[in-house]
Amino acid sequence: MARRAHLMRRFATLFAALDASTSTDAKVAALVQYLADAPPADAAWGVYMLAGGKPRQTVPTALLRAEATALAGIPDWLFEASYQAVGDLAETIAQILPPPQRSSDLGLARWMAERLLPLRGQPADQQAAALHSWWDELPAGQRFLLVKLIGGGFRVGVSKLLVQRALAQHAGLDAKLIAQRMMGWTDARQLPGADRLAALLAPASQAATAGALADGQPYPFFLAHALDDAPPDLLATRLGPVADWLAEWKYDGIRAQLVRRGGQTWIWSRGEELITDRFPEVVALAATLPDGTVLDGELLAWGADDRPAPFQALQRRIQRKTLSRKLLADVPVRFIAYDLLELAGADQRAAPQQQRRTRLEALLAGQALGLSPLVPADGWPALDALRGQSRDRGVEGLMLKHRQSAYGHGRTKADGLWWKWKIAPHTVDAVLVYAQAGHGRRAGLYTDYTFAVWSRPPAGAAEADAVVQAIAARQPAQADGLQLLTFAKAYSGLSDAEFKQVDAVIRAHTLEKFGPVRSLKPSLVFELAFEGIARSPRHKSGIALRFPRMLRIRHDKPLWQADSLAVLQALVPTVAG
Repeated sequence: MARRAHLMRRFATLFAALDASTSTDAKVAALVQYLADAPPADAAWGVYMLAGGKPRQTVPTALLRAEATALAGIPDWLFEASYQAVGDLAETIAQILPPPQRSSDLGLARWMAERLLPLRGQPADQQAAALHSWWDELPAGQRFLLVKLIGGGFRVGVSKLLVQRALAQHAGLDAKLIAQRMMGWTDARQLPGADRLAALLAPASQAATAGALADGQPYPFFLAHALDDAPPDLLATRLGPVADWLAEWKYDGIRAQLVRRGGQTWIWSRGEELITDRFPEVVALAATLPDGTVLDGELLAWGADDRPAPFQALQRRIQRKTLSRKLLADVPVRFIAYDLLELAGADQRAAPQQQRRTRLEALLAGQALGLSPLVPADGWPALDALRGQSRDRGVEGLMLKHRQSAYGHGRTKADGLWWKWKIAPHTVDAVLVYAQAGHGRRAGLYTDYTFAVWSRPPAGAAEADAVVQAIAARQPAQADGLQLLTFAKAYSGLSDAEFKQVDAVIRAHTLEKFGPVRSLKPSLVFELAFEGIARSPRHKSGIALRFPRMLRIRHDKPLWQADSLAVLQALVPTVAG
């Protein structure tokens, strides 16, 4: 019993060690020690979550807050003040609760299987009773972890590659073999267990696991490096002759592997989510592929103009639980293949890129599945000129793949070399209007921002200042007058020093507080960069951006010179076509 009493504590201790350390070696050592000490069933769940598995939220956040506040015997305002000071809900709850009166001997696997997973969907009173009981069994560190698991917000500062490195070291295996076996490990349709962990760590000499992939298991994805927007003459010096490279369009869709084995088809996203049922038309076309085929490619919504549609169209397919006939007709999807990973059951990844491309072309000849076209050019300047046409083609730029490169593992230059040569992002000058506290090391700062643009260009500084003064006086906006319209949120791109600078401005210009959010008297203009834009009914502006980020604070630009909605609207046809 003494050993079991520490099972949950083991994972909580590991979580704290990983979260506190910035040393890769120290994190690997902590993981290796955990794998050596934890029972297999617990270790399997630990690997699942650390590798990116995300158990669904089992209790609504509002119920977590309400029950923690009641159990702590404090008013709502004090909980809110504590939450704003701490910046993390789980940590706030863990600290305000009274000391436990009991102890738990359940390990991580039993916590998940017997308690947390069955809790989802139960009546609120039963969920509340469970929370009270569980919190009374655990000290603060374990309560913190428990709330993270219950709330579906489990995150820790380790990469999947780091977890693979620790597993390889623990088992005495090649990290690439571990990576291959782990593909699909975090798919929520198959929960972790001791048997799956044993297969993951089995000796490489075992025939069943010596390299062959079972059922629909995919391969680890090969990732490209970003290529700086250098002049074409420098590219020749850096990369050599353009003839050494295969150029393809870089699509803005869902990276996916299409697996055909045993008369069945599986489709995996780069995030290792099995998404086969979301794309029945692709599954139907793949039925003609021979068994033992694995393709790497892109899932794209396809427009009536016979070119890729904006990513926002594809999101309609992703977000719907049920695929109606109308949705399938309105948002057709194509799979565009650009690499061959398996042919007739044989691994093709070590073959040179040119050879894999030739075999891919032969395989797809006469097939209905799409093939990513090559983009020929007689020199770097000519290829750069073609890249400039990317937006008109509905793509993000070019992919460059060395003809002799193998298909590597992850973002590495060891086995092969791929570059993504994207066009410059769009930019817009926008006004900061709302702010929210960050998380983790930024918990004490306001780092998550909401931005707005003018409804029309102001006539001058005086008109813009009148709007600002009306906002400061809490006066409602005039429907037919000049307004600031929210359109985007961003939380990345600034240095720590810049975040501290903006935080001071936010605190000095706060008008109202709504929980963790502050409304502000407008005073700062930011230059935002973004990769895509589309119309959206969800925002007051009618506009939504893809991957917005902050480039700089525009101290040189007064508020009235920030951009208007017309600037964004003019970009929509350019990108969305």
